[in-house]
Parts: sequence; C-alpha cells; structure tokens
Amino acid sequence: MTPDRGLSPYTGWTRAHWEAVADRTLAAVRPYASPAHALIAPPGPVSASGKQSDGLEGFARTFLTAGFRLAQSNDGGLAGWYAEGLAAGTDPHSPERWPRMTEVNQAKVEAASIALALHESRHVLWDALDDGVRARLVDWLADVIGQPYPQCNWLWFQNVVLAFLRSVGGPTSDGELERNLATLDSWYIADGWYTDGVEGRATARKFDWYAGWAMNFYPLWYCRMTGASSATHRDRLRAYLEQAQHLYAPDGPPLHQGRSMTYRYAALAPVWAGAVFDTGPLSPGRTRRLASGVLKHFAARTPEPQPIGWYGEFDPIRQPYSGAGSPYWSGKAFAGLVLPADHPVWTDVEEPLAVEESDVAVTLPVPGWLVSATRADGVVRVVNHGADHAADETLATDVPGYSRHAYSTHTGPWYDGSLVDGHVALIDAAGNASHRRPLRPVGIRGRVAVSRHRAHWPVGEPPAVTWPPRQPEFRAGPWVTTASVLRGAVEVRLVRVDGSLDGEPFTLRIGGHAIAAAEPPPTTVDGATARVRRPDGLTAFVTGIQNLPVAGVVARDGVDAFGVHSAVPYVTTAEPVRSGHVYAAACVLYGGSDEPRLPDVTATPDGAVVVNWPDGAEDAVDLTPER
Repeated sequence: MTPDRGLSPYTGWTRAHWEAVADRTLAAVRPYASPAHALIAPPGPVSASGKQSDGLEGFARTFLTAGFRLAQSNDGGLAGWYAEGLAAGTDPHSPERWPRMTEVNQAKVEAASIALALHESRHVLWDALDDGVRARLVDWLADVIGQPYPQCNWLWFQNVVLAFLRSVGGPTSDGELERNLATLDSWYIADGWYTDGVEGRATARKFDWYAGWAMNFYPLWYCRMTGASSATHRDRLRAYLEQAQHLYAPDGPPLHQGRSMTYRYAALAPVWAGAVFDTGPLSPGRTRRLASGVLKHFAARTPEPQPIGWYGEFDPIRQPYSGAGSPYWSGKAFAGLVLPADHPVWTDVEEPLAVEESDVAVTLPVPGWLVSATRADGVVRVVNHGADHAADETLATDVPGYSRHAYSTHTGPWYDGSLVDGHVALIDAAGNASHRRPLRPVGIRGRVAVSRHRAHWPVGEPPAVTWPPRQPEFRAGPWVTTASVLRGAVEVRLVRVDGSLDGEPFTLRIGGHAIAAAEPPPTTVDGATARVRRPDGLTAFVTGIQNLPVAGVVARDGVDAFGVHSAVPYVTTAEPVRSGHVYAAACVLYGGSDEPRLPDVTATPDGAVVVNWPDGAEDAVDLTPER
C-alpha cells in the first residue's frame, strides 16, 4: 500500500494501512479454524489449560480485532464468519463447544474479549444473531457470576462481561461489580499507575504493561458499556500517558519489560484509549504517529499467524498460561478503529514524538524507574529500582522481565535463567550468581534511583515448573545497595555491599545490555572495558570506573527475543568484595558512531558518592547502609 507522506510524514501510514493489517491478521488465522469457526488453533504450543481452551482463546482474541474492525464497518462477511463461531461455540452439543468458566479458568479471560467485541460490533453482529444464539451467549457469559477470580487485572474481565450482560438485559451481579470496583481502585497508586494486584500482604511492585493494556484500558470501556462516569479514569489515563508515552521508541518498539511480552503491540491499548475517550495528553497527530510507528515496526518483523515470541518465534518468552492463540491479545492495538474515518486522529497530520524533538529524561517514582530517551539514536532506556513482581520480603528467584537493573526498547533480557545482562551479582566460590528479588526501593529523584536487596542463592534442585511458580530454598548473604545515575546513553551503576561476608571470597559482577543479532555480534575487551557492537551501530559497553578492573563478554545463542545470537559485556572485581566499599561502572547503550563521554566518580568511606559529568554537572548519591 502506498504511503501518504503528506498526511503521515513520519510513518507514511493512514487508516487504510491499519485496516489492511487487521484484515491480513484475521485472514491468516482462518486456515486454523474448526469447521464452524468456534475454535482457532494456530500452530504452536499447548497451554496449561488444554487444547479446547486454547481454541477458544484463538477465537476470542482474534474476534476482539474483528469487533474493533467492524465498529465502523458493515462488512457482513467478517461478521458472518464470526457469527458462525459464536453459534457453534455456545452449542453444548457441538464438538466445537467452548469450555465453560466453571470448567476452565482461562475462559474467564476470553469471555471479556468476546463481550467487548460484541459490544463494539453490535450493529452488524449481535443485532443480527438468531434469538437462540443470543440466549446461549448470555447463558455462557453469565457463568462469570459467583465465580472466584484471581486478585489481579482479571477482575476487570468479570466487570466487562457483567457490563455487557446488563446492556443486553441479561443477568448481572451488582454486589460483585461493586466489590471488584473497590478492590481495583485500591490498587491505584499515583501518577496514573496501578499495581496489578498485591502479592503477599502489602507489596505494590507489580508494574509493567498491564498498567496500560489492562488497568487503564478496561475501566474506560466499562464506563462506555454502562454509561457510568468516566471522569476519574480519564484523569488517571491522562496521567499515565504523560509518562508512558516516553516508553516507545521512534522506530516502533515499546519498552521490553515485564511478562506476556508476546502480546507485542497490545502496548498501544492505552494510547488508543486516550484517543477514543479524549483524555489527552497526546494530540491526535502524535497519537497516530506513535501508534503507526509501533504497528508498522511489528508488521514488518512478525509473521502471520503470529507465533509466541517478540518478532519471530521465541518460545522462552512464553508463560505457562500462553497457548498458540495467546499472541492475539495484540488485537487491543486496533481499538482506534472504533473512531470514524473523519476523526482528527485519522485526518490530522502526524506530529513528532517528544524524543524526535529533543532528548527526554523522565523520573517515574511509582514504578521506581528512570527513563532516558536520546534523539540521536532513538533508544529508550529504563533503569529499574522499584518493580520486581515480588511478594513482600520473601526471597525469590529473579525473573527476566522484572529483576534487571536495566531495560530498553532495543534490547531484551536473557530468558535462560542466567544472571548477567542488566544485573548486579555476587558470585560465590562455586561460581553461582546471586539473585536480587525482592528489592527494596530506597529513593528516586532526578537522575538518581536507589534500591537495596539481600543477596541470595537457590539451594538444591529447582522445583517443577508450575503456575504460579514455586520457589526453592535459599541461602541468604549480605545486603547489597545499588544506585543508578542515568543521563543520556550512560547509566552509572553504583554498588555497596554491607554485612557479614562469612569469610567467603565473593566476586562482584556488573552486566550491561544484551546485544542480539542474526549473526554473532562483534565483541572487544580492552582492560576494564568490554564492548558489543551490532553491524547497524547499536552498541553496549561496560567500563569499570571504581574497583572493577576486569572486563569480559558472555555470548549465548537462543536466549534473547531480539535475535538468535546475543552477547553481554560485563566488569568484575579483581579481588574479593570488601564490605563498605563503593564499586562503580558505566553501563552504556547507544546507536551510531559517537561514543558518549563518561563521568568520574568519587566516593567517601561513609557512603557519599558524587558523579562528575564531563560538562561540569554533578549528581550526589547516598549509599549509606540501612541503619
């Protein structure tokens, strides 16, 4: 399709491109549908819920795309195809019948997509269904009443289904609605950020894309379906987008952090919700520029049907609850199609992202993130001192999507359980790296973020894989205080170890970003600096600034969602770690040929550290141990 550079000078994409991608996506899954279309099972692994549930998932999630596509369309062919599936899936005598919510928990998730799609396509689908099919749909959806739901974003799934049932005169449960709304509201922290439930007794550290594609998305659609006031939720989404808009790179990839990353461009859900519900802060032109950049990026790199992975197939990214149809939760990205073709989001000229005008530095106190996006290379970096998906103070193994110190839009963590990339580890005498989770946020302000954790190592054989995962026993070690000072492409990572070392000769290791490519990326090691550079110029390097004189590179295959071959630069101590000493390294990620200049670091015995930047700017950091 020909790009329109007048209307869309940055991406060339228009509404017609969006419709074409939606149509291509929906057409690609049809060969994998059951005879009456109630179950869609693309090639791929089977989830913990089983094949029949996975088939429902494939139907429901692609139906969500179809529902948004049909909102401003009278495409009876598309509607009719899914109508056949609705009829067969709700027929208790059909071999294609959907599992009920009393049988399989996952059906509770998929019911919400079906309800939302039915709501948006009502004029061409629900209104045209046979009375018997409508009655069976209501009966199947009504299973949500009285069912237990996990205390997380799943509560919105029940609310959305109840809202749809009410809108069509079906049964509902005001008591459950009110209870869910109160619980969900209690998870709102500030600045537009929700924690996705609370693990343990009081932990609020479950921050990831679910804050956007669930916790800030469903409330507004619930209000749209019920007519309830949306003022509070619009304000919260506006505040969220003020910050989250900077987590997308100009060339398309969103921040690679958290779980369920195989949903890919579902990260656009809050962006489109901002346009549909007119929340701001993004103008219509900037909204389309951001959204089209993301969809264009993945459309060029992701085959159809969409495999589990980030671009192509990459099974290590999969959670046990993910089946072959799971990636199609990406359908949320098509929510903007409910807006008519003459809406400003489709007719205004594209406007640049903030990072296309200047460098961006943002402090996000709620998730404990520092964000730095650089105009020269379009890379967005995040250092993490607040989000770890942990439960209270219970020791746990690190999770790739949450436990790293550093994430970005252009690199991802290693998914093989190793603890090198973006990590700070104490290496014991047997060569085992310590884990970080749970971390304790200490403070975040300006360019500086600080956290603390108890270094610990698993003991014995790991438990069998379950969901939720079971944790092994751990051997606890000393306390480790880490700090990040983030400026431009440079993160100065500071470490202080305190407490008894029990005479064990620990080595401290600080790892940088993983660089992945189709071919092994070239690496160099020179004294206290290790460097990995991709042919297109994306480079990660780590330099020991204080007490970290040994550098190296670890290379592995098949562990990185961004490419088959991947390598991580790191630095270590030459001598055993000493309690109370400050260790400093520069962890750098940049694109292009202009290598950033590094600062100097000075530290005093009482834990006061000053980072002196080449232009004369200073950042003071307090690494004083907890009293």
